[in-house]
Amino acid sequence: MEKQDKKILIVDDEPDIIDFLSYNLLKEGYQIFSANDALSGIKIAEQERPDMIILDIMMPGMDGVEMCHQLRQNPLFDETLITFLTAKEEDYSQITAFDVGGDDYILKPLKPKVFLSRIQALFRRNKRLSKTVKAAYQDEEEIHISDLIISKGKRSVLKGRQVIELTRKEFELLLLLVSKPGKVFTRDEIYENIWGDDVIVGSRTIDVHIRKLREKLGKKYIKTNKGIGYKFEF
Repeated sequence: MEKQDKKILIVDDEPDIIDFLSYNLLKEGYQIFSANDALSGIKIAEQERPDMIILDIMMPGMDGVEMCHQLRQNPLFDETLITFLTAKEEDYSQITAFDVGGDDYILKPLKPKVFLSRIQALFRRNKRLSKTVKAAYQDEEEIHISDLIISKGKRSVLKGRQVIELTRKEFELLLLLVSKPGKVFTRDEIYENIWGDDVIVGSRTIDVHIRKLREKLGKKYIKTNKGIGYKFEF
């Protein structure tokens, strides 16, 4: 897909930020749409089906985290890249952003060349992301392993009669681990396959996602190799 075929939606309550981002992205040949609030952004996203959404966190009314959460509940946006744009540097803000389905977290203030480089890197990463997972289960819609049934289409897990809903990143992480049961995936391998080596995430991000997977699935499946990484056992 060429740049002129890629649609980017910018959602920010600051007109100056929208103008700045739009100007630089239009120069690169992207199609640009914008909204000043989350509700308008959701409507435009449903109409235009953008390839990427650049989303401010702090907005009046519905904030960017809640908007991202709502979008990720809609299968139409499973493949849409969502990157947060914010001045908030705290680890917990980044973890929350990734937990609701964000793909990247870009801090203000912005330098045009750095910003465009991050956007281009996200599109490149999206082409190669989770190669191990896709190769392992390319033609399977359901994965039966231990007492779990993993549905790729529904992005959910059936454990006995209990349906377990996972966030996008939790689901990708689980797929990676079950692609090679017993193999210890290092933290670097997990970063590269789930977040991509172009994205810088907080040091606790993997640990938080592993903890949430254990809370939802039970502790027996995912084991820790201290100082190395994690593996799936059954």
